[in-house]
Amino acid sequence: MRQTEKKRARNTATKSHVKTRIKRVLSAVEGKNVDASKEELFTAIKVIDKAAAKGVLHKNNAARKVSRLTKKVNSLS
Repeated sequence: MRQTEKKRARNTATKSHVKTRIKRVLSAVEGKNVDASKEELFTAIKVIDKAAAKGVLHKNNAARKVSRLTKKVNSLS
């Protein structure tokens, strides 16, 4: 039970971090700031890939998130 509690807390924190990074990318895209959105996208992809590698997110779920974010950032330029 103790191990499960630790893993659940870690997974929750990782998912929250991923969501925060995604929101930062989306807010940069809404502000039509190309440079900031590209920088935020780079860090978001890094965080999403780490979460997928640790098993917090399924690899296809992570790929879908990255693809959608990249598509939105590329629509700016």
